[in-house]
Amino acid sequence: MRKNFLFLCGALAGTCLTLLVTGPHGGHLVAAARAAASTADIYSQLNLFGEVFERVRADYVEKPEDTKLIEGAIDGMVTSLDPHSRYMNDKAWREMQETTSGEFGGLGIEVTMEDGLVKVVSPIDDTPAAKAGIMSGDLIAQIDGDAVQGLSLEQAVNKMKGAVDTKTKLTIIRKGKDAPFDVSITREIIRVRPVRYHTNGGDIGYIRITSFNEQTADGLRKAIAEILKEIPPEKLAGYVVDLRNNPGGLLDQAVSVSSTFMARGEVVSTRGRNPEETQRFTAHGGDLIKGKPLVVLINGGSASASEIVAGALHDHKRATLIGTRSFGKGSVQTIIPLGAGNGALALTTARYFTPSGHSIQARGITPDVEILQDVPDELKGRADTKGEASMRGHLSAEGAEQAGSQSYVPPEEKDDKALTAAFNLLRGVSVNANVPPPPKTVVPN
Repeated sequence: MRKNFLFLCGALAGTCLTLLVTGPHGGHLVAAARAAASTADIYSQLNLFGEVFERVRADYVEKPEDTKLIEGAIDGMVTSLDPHSRYMNDKAWREMQETTSGEFGGLGIEVTMEDGLVKVVSPIDDTPAAKAGIMSGDLIAQIDGDAVQGLSLEQAVNKMKGAVDTKTKLTIIRKGKDAPFDVSITREIIRVRPVRYHTNGGDIGYIRITSFNEQTADGLRKAIAEILKEIPPEKLAGYVVDLRNNPGGLLDQAVSVSSTFMARGEVVSTRGRNPEETQRFTAHGGDLIKGKPLVVLINGGSASASEIVAGALHDHKRATLIGTRSFGKGSVQTIIPLGAGNGALALTTARYFTPSGHSIQARGITPDVEILQDVPDELKGRADTKGEASMRGHLSAEGAEQAGSQSYVPPEEKDDKALTAAFNLLRGVSVNANVPPPPKTVVPN
C-alpha cells in the first residue's frame, strides 16, 4: 500500500509539471514539482534500504544484531562523504570527549583511515607510541593479529585501547620497508600535555604545541609567563612556536592561541554551503608577548588547527614561517550529539580560510623559508607525508592541489636545521635574503 501511495505521488507530480508549465507562475510551480519528485525519489530509496535491511535480518546465515546493522549503514553513509566525517556510537563519543579534555587511556597516536587501513597522522610526544618509534605516515594493517581492513576508524581505535600496563601488537606497513613489521606497545594513561617550553641561549623562548585540546591556550599562557620569569624583557630576542607534526584539534583553541600573539584582527573564517553560514573569528585577549619577534615552525605533519594559527600569524605579518609545506586539512567538523545513548556525528560543515581569503584545503601553507632536514639513511623515503590531497574522497582544493611534504624532525635539537634557522633569524643572522626579520610590532588590521 505504501509503495502504491508513493507511486501515485510521483505520477501526480509529473502530471502537475506537464499541466502547469504554461501557466503564469510556471517557473515557481516547476521548481515545486521538481522538489516533490525529488522527495518521492528519496522515499523510494528509503524503501529500498528498508527492504534490504529486512532481507538481511530474515535471511543472513547467522542472526545479525539490529544495532550493528544500523550503525554499519550509518557508517557507510557518513564515510562516503569525506575522510573526516564520521559517526560515533555512544562509547566512541564518550572516548572522544575524554581525548579533547586532555587525558585518556591508550597508545598516544592521532590516526585517520586511508584505503581501509589506519594511518598515523602523528604520534603524540612522550607517549608509548612515540617511544616505540611509530612515525607519521605509518599504516596499521593488523592489531593483535586481527586485520584492520573492514573495521571503522572507531572500531580500530577501540581495539588499540585497553587496560593500563597491558600490551598490544601493531603490524606496521612503512614506506621504504620491504615487508610489514610488528611493534609491541604497552598501554598507558595518556595525559596530553599540549604545551612544552624552554629557553635557549638566555635570549629566546621556545614553545612546542603538540595538540589543540581544552588545555592548550592555558598552557601557552603559562609557558609565556614562565619564559618571562627566566629572560628579562630587554634580553628577550623573541619566540619560536613549534607546530610541527601537530595534527590539530579544537577550533576555539586555535583562535585563542592566535589571539595570544595578536592584538586584533581576523584569525579565520569558515564558509559552509550557504553564504549566510559564513562565520568570522577575531583575535581577543591581546598580544601577550608585546610585539616581540616570532617564528613559527611548520611541516608536513602540521594540520588543521595548526594551519589556522600559522595562516593567521603569517597573513597579519606577525610571524615568519620556517619549515616545509603543511598538511592541507582545511575543513571544519561540527560535532552533533544525537541524544542520550545515540552517540554523535562529526560532520564536515565548512571550509576554513585564512584572513587573506586563502583556502588551505588540499594545498597547505607554504613557509616563508623552506628548510629540509637531513634524514637518516634508514628513514629516507619514509619522512614525507602525502597530505590531505592524497586522501580518498577529500574535499577538492580551490586551485591546484599540492602533495605532501617532509615531516621528519630530528630528535636532537643540534641536528634540527629548521630550529637552528629560527634561532639565527631571531638573533639577526641571515637565513634568507628575501625574507625580512620577524616584525617587532603588530601590523594593524
